[in-house]
Amino acid sequence: MKQIPIVLLLGFTLSLCNLANRLKPGTNSNEPNKSSTSSGSGEAEHATPTAAQVAALAGGQTVKWDQQGMSWTVPPQWKEVSKESKELVWNSPGGSDAANLIVSISPMDESFPTDVSIKAFYDGAKTRQKNGEVDELKWLEIDGLKGVQFRESNPEKPDGFRRLQWMAYRKYAGQVQLVNLMLSSNGRGFPKHQDAMYAVMYSTKIVH
Repeated sequence: MKQIPIVLLLGFTLSLCNLANRLKPGTNSNEPNKSSTSSGSGEAEHATPTAAQVAALAGGQTVKWDQQGMSWTVPPQWKEVSKESKELVWNSPGGSDAANLIVSISPMDESFPTDVSIKAFYDGAKTRQKNGEVDELKWLEIDGLKGVQFRESNPEKPDGFRRLQWMAYRKYAGQVQLVNLMLSSNGRGFPKHQDAMYAVMYSTKIVH
């Protein structure tokens, strides 16, 4: 159980590295297996939960990450796994089929080209979508902050991980930061946790 978040973070790190290689200076459907794309114009949808997603958080608890000026509402059974200065992890009951919330903060240099970078993340996810690895992609605004949201396609094996991810840049505490919010489960557990995972994502409150 304690190794699951580590595996997820390793997978995310590899994904982040692949997308970062695409950077060049200067330059809603929540149903499974349906595709939602956005044009390169960058117009963002607003995070609006469905009735089923709202119901998934009934009786929920508030998760506060005061050090990073962020908070969420999660289902009542979820528990904290770890909370550090730049990483927070919570998960649900369920063993290998559990849902996971992993949030990481990456400080950047003040001159870092955030517009170029976020577009590169979008383009990288769009390429993955064309290859069948992503089945939902959009620009999404959460609590007034615009970012890229994508959902991975159902894995070939039921124990393979499937991720719902939102990435955005903000200025906070005198830093330019990449905020990376990931909710995940394995292919077997994803459908039963999906409404709750979207609801947790949409509940994000973030200082920026």
